[in-house]
Amino acid sequence: MFKENLKMSWMNLIHNKMRSFLTMLGIVIGVASIIALITIVKGAMNGMTSEFSSFGADKISVQAIGTPLKKGLIDTDIQKLSEIEDVAGVSPTLTGTTNVVYNGSEKTDVLVQGKNDVYFSRTKDLVETGRGLNILDINSENTVCLIGSDIANELFWGEDPIGKELMIAGVTYTVVGTLQKSSSFSEASTNDAVIIPYTTSMSLLGTGYITSVDMYMQDSNDSEKITSDIESVLNQAFNYKADSFTVMNMEDMISSIKQVTTMLSLMLGGIASISLVVGGIGIMNMMLVSVTERTTEIGLRKALGAEPKRIQQQFLLEAVFMSLFGGTIGFLLGVFIAFVVCLIIGASFSLSASTVILALGFSAAIGIIFGLAPARKASRLNPIDALRSV
Repeated sequence: MFKENLKMSWMNLIHNKMRSFLTMLGIVIGVASIIALITIVKGAMNGMTSEFSSFGADKISVQAIGTPLKKGLIDTDIQKLSEIEDVAGVSPTLTGTTNVVYNGSEKTDVLVQGKNDVYFSRTKDLVETGRGLNILDINSENTVCLIGSDIANELFWGEDPIGKELMIAGVTYTVVGTLQKSSSFSEASTNDAVIIPYTTSMSLLGTGYITSVDMYMQDSNDSEKITSDIESVLNQAFNYKADSFTVMNMEDMISSIKQVTTMLSLMLGGIASISLVVGGIGIMNMMLVSVTERTTEIGLRKALGAEPKRIQQQFLLEAVFMSLFGGTIGFLLGVFIAFVVCLIIGASFSLSASTVILALGFSAAIGIIFGLAPARKASRLNPIDALRSV
């Protein structure tokens, strides 16, 4: 009997193709929206998380805002930070913008970053060709530099920049390396940057203070203790002046980003689910109309001995059919949209099983929930009243 109901339900949908398609459209839009929105958001956020992860979960970042009397950290403060137990290295950073010139070609507003040897030893896949900065460059304040991919392509097109001389703010620097191309999601992109020894950059940028420091831990499990020790050193450096510095653990930031991603995905999924509810109402409306149109058929089946539960089963199957077919079409459409958008914005495309289960499971549930009332109405028709219309 179930097979017969299955066949009859399918045939009824086939005989009303246009009406069935328009009824499924709400489900299609709802499922496609859930799949596309959640997948795109996760892809974009995963790209950002990967960038932060590449900075190192074993890293603590310090921003020295300073006080009116002391604008940042000095070398003695850096030395005290490096002496903290379980700190594997300290990497100061100075930044500014200037013009660079090579062979008569000038590039304006170039980001100049002052770094040290620790930064290059602790950062993976940073140098593409040549070498990074070493301790000799730092101690001797050598006028050497590494250039980003955009600068290498623009100023040194068709030639090897290693060993060439580059004018930075009127001072001649020797190019000792080139940097790997940064991801489009990286806020700290080095594509259009020049990195020089931080000791050299202090005179180039005209400052005696360091406002940004990255500290690398030997064991990230000790991050709380190390953070406490860092704050103690910084409080002494700034005479316990409030709001003179901030300490940020990269591992905590990555965890926060993942929480935001989850909340955003749930919110978008909830918004997209509204269209599924609208689609479910459309299914209920069509099924109620179908019950009215097929009153005679129901009366004849019941007069011939069909049980109410069989009548209910048939109409419920029709609702589930529409919901599942709409969900399948919506799933394929959503995957296609998500793939194209991720490709355009450069995000990673990753379709999670939970997203698929949420979309298809919800669409199936919509078919059952909104198809139940019309199915019950059909099963409760009095056969005598139904046959009066014959």
